[in-house]
Amino acid sequence: MEWTGEGLLIGVRRHGESSVIAEAMVVGRGRCLGLVRGGRTTRLSPVLQPGNTVQLTWRARLEDQLGMFIVELLQARAAELIIDRTRLYLSQLVCEHLRLLPERDPHDRLLGMALRLIDSPPDGVALARFELALLDDLGFGLDLTQCAVTGDSDDLTHVSPRSGRAVSRAAAAPYLDRLLPLPSFLTSRGNAAPSDIADALNLTSHFLQAHVTGPRNLTPSATRETLVALLAHEH
Repeated sequence: MEWTGEGLLIGVRRHGESSVIAEAMVVGRGRCLGLVRGGRTTRLSPVLQPGNTVQLTWRARLEDQLGMFIVELLQARAAELIIDRTRLYLSQLVCEHLRLLPERDPHDRLLGMALRLIDSPPDGVALARFELALLDDLGFGLDLTQCAVTGDSDDLTHVSPRSGRAVSRAAAAPYLDRLLPLPSFLTSRGNAAPSDIADALNLTSHFLQAHVTGPRNLTPSATRETLVALLAHEH
């Protein structure tokens, strides 16, 4: 079995004396893993950095085996990320999120969003939209199109923390202490104030914890916590 594809490196871990197991999001193939022999050598270590885009050739005797990667660097980002702390944390968080996806399940829309996030100036709005898309691809998408109570699609201001459905201003009024704020930029193309971005990231954090990291017994991301603080400071 053999295939070749372009992918974003999202994780690397040691294996044996000099090899590594590389993890990448590959166009048309999703999250894939492979053994890279000599991956810890001075020649390959700079290539095998999360955040880099690489050309991968995967080979295995059987399709369900781990297989081996032959790696060729296409776009190096690691050096430029190191000198920009916010971009570095953003890249690390994006890679953490992509590792939550099931193995060998294509998610090209999410991969495209991830690459745009990493290659652009740090943007809390784009991060919130990426996390919403991640929830959707994992099967826990929020319904922000109409009010869960009235069915109206206008003046949606809150989200139910249990159902993930939007609630209109009028319907939300008696239950404000139980609902999560819904920033208007998530349902329209309006501008986002710093408080709106904070509300959006709090919203996605709640549902990621409730449906993804919590049930998997994963520790909340320290990278995300630091990144949110940096984004708030920059705004």
